[in-house]
Amino acid sequence: MYKAFYGLNDNPFSIAPNPHYMFLSDRHREALAHLTYGLGETGGFVLLTGEVGTGKTTVSRCLLQQIPDNTDTAFILNPSLTELELLATLCDELEISYGENPTLKQLTDLISMYLLNNHKNGRNTVLIIDEAQHLRSEVLEQLRLLTNLETNTKKLLQVILIGQPELQQLLKRQDLRQLAQRITARYHLLPLNREEIALYVLHRLQVAGRHEPLFTRKAIAALHKHSGGIPRLTNLLCERALMAGYGQGKVPIDHKMVNQAAIEVLGDIDESNEKRWPFVAAAALVLAFGLSFYLFNRTAIDENLSATTALPQAQAQAQQPVDEPITTITANKPLIQVQQPQAPAQSTPAVNAEQQILRQAMLQSNSIDNAFAGLFGLWDKQPIIGLSACQAAQQQNLACYQQQGNWNSIMRLNYPAVVYLQDAQANVFYGVIVERQVDQILLQLGEQQFWVNKDWFDRHFSGTFEILWQPDSILPREIGQASSVAELQWLENSLAIVSQRRARLLTQFDSELEQQLMQFQRQHGLKPDGIAGNQTLIQLNLYLSQQGSRLSASEERR
Repeated sequence: MYKAFYGLNDNPFSIAPNPHYMFLSDRHREALAHLTYGLGETGGFVLLTGEVGTGKTTVSRCLLQQIPDNTDTAFILNPSLTELELLATLCDELEISYGENPTLKQLTDLISMYLLNNHKNGRNTVLIIDEAQHLRSEVLEQLRLLTNLETNTKKLLQVILIGQPELQQLLKRQDLRQLAQRITARYHLLPLNREEIALYVLHRLQVAGRHEPLFTRKAIAALHKHSGGIPRLTNLLCERALMAGYGQGKVPIDHKMVNQAAIEVLGDIDESNEKRWPFVAAAALVLAFGLSFYLFNRTAIDENLSATTALPQAQAQAQQPVDEPITTITANKPLIQVQQPQAPAQSTPAVNAEQQILRQAMLQSNSIDNAFAGLFGLWDKQPIIGLSACQAAQQQNLACYQQQGNWNSIMRLNYPAVVYLQDAQANVFYGVIVERQVDQILLQLGEQQFWVNKDWFDRHFSGTFEILWQPDSILPREIGQASSVAELQWLENSLAIVSQRRARLLTQFDSELEQQLMQFQRQHGLKPDGIAGNQTLIQLNLYLSQQGSRLSASEERR
């Protein structure tokens, strides 16, 4: 329903285990390493536990992809079985034939014969049991007896138990101590942290065809808070938040949409702050009363002072500016004519009139489409009815790039940008940064333009901005250790241009290139993994592109 609106070609947050969306965090890779080690030559039992939805099945599927071809695998998804049913299911998975109404001994003998034949033919056998916390103790004991079949160097049946944390408690039982002693590797999979949640969401969006971030930093924080770092819950929250954004016609997804999604999906209402409000209000009332009483008495005392003391105080107060100083905000004269004050006594009305014009423009700039229309105009392009801004950009040989950052992030890239802003009441409005002069920018709000300084911008900027740019060439998908020499040399040349140094002649991906790449990634808020992935390559090409306008012609974008 919302795919075209967000520029997606697939549903990125389905809870179905689609292997195309497999995301391996550092925790998942560590879990995979433990399982792989456990399935070494010695064999035995391997244990993987974790809370519901943390990605245990994802790790097991990735493990299956790495198992050698000379391995026969049995996968049991429903372990709520008796000993006889478990052995029969294992025979079914391994395609072992058995007659009607077999006995426990008959099934055991058939499985033992199969394992011996496999070992004789140089093949391994692995049994993976998901939801293993539901296994009965007598079934676990039967599994242990199956693993008794061994040679001098290895077990002929290797068993991977995957389950929730209750499985750990189950294996602590006294009658299962023999099995517990045969576990050669165990790993408890923890939820994702906040940084990993951000990478997880971005990864799924990229697989679905959107290469720009869609969630604000506060939205990612809210996702982590409500989901607890569990990928499955994150998918549910993201799906509902995207539906809300589509219904409201808003991009990007902010924390308010995520909070509402949490209420709808999880019934997650943080009442702690709401419960504190009456106490806070009461305390504020007491403080206000006390302050008023103090000021009242202080005023009575001050009235008894001499007129010679009161007059300088009154003059000093009259010279205090009522609002922001006039140097902070100045209307762009070709569009708005605001008279400058001729005398100090007129400064306050002039500043107030100027600020009133700006505030009115802020209230009227609540359409992101109008902001993008202004950005398209700077590229001598125009929006296309029925298409999102990024889709319209693609139709006109431009690329759309969204990023979270600050003043320095925007100025470093040096492109005109649509910026997501907030007023003092947290109401969202949108503007276009048109030009920069030192610490001032020309900000377009609707049809009006204003010069504002860095302090004003920092107080109103929400952290999200979008730019249009024109790639000079088709980007490779990734540049790393295994890339061609031509691609490595291009990466070295690009990094040298950005850092304003001489490029080296490369024959391989050496440590110096990796360090230069990681330094570039750290400077731009990217994961410093030493691999030039999609986001890194886009960031590099933003610097290298010679097309389109810039905020400042003399700006050094380093």
